[in-house]
Amino acid sequence: MKKLVKVLGVFGIAAFAFSSCNQSGTSTDASGAGSEEAVEVSITDLKIAYVMTDSVIAKFDYFKEKSEEITEKGKKFESELGSRARGFEQEVSNFEQTANSMTPNQARAKQEDLMKKERNLMTYRDNLMQELSADESKLYGEVYDKIADYLKVYADENDLEMILSYTRGGAVWYSKKSLDVTDHVIDGINKKYASQKDNK
Repeated sequence: MKKLVKVLGVFGIAAFAFSSCNQSGTSTDASGAGSEEAVEVSITDLKIAYVMTDSVIAKFDYFKEKSEEITEKGKKFESELGSRARGFEQEVSNFEQTANSMTPNQARAKQEDLMKKERNLMTYRDNLMQELSADESKLYGEVYDKIADYLKVYADENDLEMILSYTRGGAVWYSKKSLDVTDHVIDGINKKYASQKDNK
């Protein structure tokens, strides 16, 4: 009987200790929740700005200069392609005028030659378009990297935790105009680009 009382006593102490631990655990959870609330409150104090992405790209001098180079390259390609196309059309016209004086074998051979030239012309056109497209993709990649690098520096200098990209139809539907740092970024990134050009 005494042994049973001792055993029950041990279980009672263990149960009390367990409930105390559980209560302290609850209080810990509560304090944890309180700390979460504190974190949430501090999040509202984040220093955030945004840039009008399209404006930054369009007014970035590096982008404007490289875009003009690609445009000029495109005009040159267009001129070359037009010249080849006119030459091919003239050859087709000449064939149509002289086809009646050719033997069937000669006409067939000329038709095959013209078809081959047409395919070559189409391939040439496609290659030019792919080259221009690759140039544009490369330019946008370079511009994105340059802007991203500059924004890191700008954020550090202006004690900003976040800079959002604002585009029509994007994720940000509304923001106070006072958070718009687009003009500052455009001015700064162009000054940086100008100084880099001068140092070359």
